[in-house]
Amino acid sequence: MNKTIAGYHLLMILSAVDFKVHVNEDKIIREYLAAEFPFHVNIDKQMEIISSLHPEEWEQHFRISMDDFYDDATPAERRSLIKFALQLAKADNIITHEENHYLNLLFENWEDLANL
Repeated sequence: MNKTIAGYHLLMILSAVDFKVHVNEDKIIREYLAAEFPFHVNIDKQMEIISSLHPEEWEQHFRISMDDFYDDATPAERRSLIKFALQLAKADNIITHEENHYLNLLFENWEDLANL
């Protein structure tokens, strides 16, 4: 998948891991889409893929999306996505253990985030 779609998958999984979707999380994902897709795109197919995943499949899909994003993105684009991910995790004023785990996957696997 291309980096923008992979980024969307990363954010959607991150928003789902606490089994609560907060209105501010949706707003942040929309901001990401507006920044990455300056024109309207139909993401129904991507939503179908994500919604078909069972919770036990989320981490594997997250890792695949993470690798796809990393392969196509510049260091600045990776830093931008991690900022969206951090905003997303903080959107409901609570960072759960699960959200923290997924954020740590990004920090541990993306070498150029040290200067964030």
